[in-house]
Amino acid sequence: MATGLSPDRMNRSAGNRSTTPAAMGALALAVIVAACSSASSSGAPSSAASSAASAPSATTFLSPMVPSPGLPSTPSAATYSNVAYASTSSSQVLDLWMPDGATGPVPLVIFVHAGAFAGGDKSMDVDTGNVASVLAAGYAAASLNYRLSGEAPFPAAVQDVKAAVRFLRANASQYGLDPDRFAAWGTSAGGHLVAMIGTTGDQKTVLDDPSLGNGGVSSAVQAAVDFFGPTDFLQLDTQFGSASPAACNGQVPAYDPAYSPASLFLGAAIQTIPDQAAAANPITYIASAKSLPVFFIAHGDSDCVVPVQQSEILYEALQAAGASATFNLVRGAGHDEGILASQTPIALGLLKSVFGR
Repeated sequence: MATGLSPDRMNRSAGNRSTTPAAMGALALAVIVAACSSASSSGAPSSAASSAASAPSATTFLSPMVPSPGLPSTPSAATYSNVAYASTSSSQVLDLWMPDGATGPVPLVIFVHAGAFAGGDKSMDVDTGNVASVLAAGYAAASLNYRLSGEAPFPAAVQDVKAAVRFLRANASQYGLDPDRFAAWGTSAGGHLVAMIGTTGDQKTVLDDPSLGNGGVSSAVQAAVDFFGPTDFLQLDTQFGSASPAACNGQVPAYDPAYSPASLFLGAAIQTIPDQAAAANPITYIASAKSLPVFFIAHGDSDCVVPVQQSEILYEALQAAGASATFNLVRGAGHDEGILASQTPIALGLLKSVFGR
């Protein structure tokens, strides 16, 4: 069911890893500035450089979050730290927490971090309080790293996340997990990767890499929580151009240029590789999916980094396919912790209904 949708959508007001928000912001700025400098020195049209001026601040690209009021504090050290779920890259590691007093196999929530596909790491969902919230609900929590765009472009990140799901399911008995009750939860870039897991879990695609291990194990999840993730990269600039939120004052990113986070993620300027962009769109796989998880999608109507239409089109496609999906449009929220404060309790309620506990 959709909640909070405006009746008039046409008139809406519209690398390297680091664990510190300041360093993550510096990373994003370095990516953008270096790309623009390279374009300028190579004689690229000045329009690329001028487009960079409309990009958001570095910290906005990476959306470093802070713990939201009312969410649990940082949990104790992970039960299992830096567990390798594959061996292709040192990035392929995860942390796993078990809830206090766990008896018998417990449901698992797998967190996929934000960072414009170019930065951030598995500590981010600890810092926001997400991990602690899940543990307090009695579920296990995993938070993983994946190959960033500076190391390997699409589909590497999606392949990694799916490999992590397979690894955890294959080793569920060792860790005390219930392999039939997995959820994935992501914010921004992590939300995109979670949506990709959700729509491809029961089908073989280019997003599956058997060399990462456990190829015969399912990468499906039973629930997917997507907080303001991008969906269709080809529409990003068009959507902002048609309806930029008033709160943005016209200051929104340009995603079509080759230096944008989306283009770096896909490996080239997005409009020049439409087939690659389609392969990176979770909507592409909905029609061929035999089954789909329960989706919970939340997006602020004042988001100046990812257009709210990105979540709308995903929700509409899921609805058209008969999937169980909820879309909450959060009034006044941007690309920030405001979503966490209001939507995390709702998402946990949905997981309780899916997990049956």
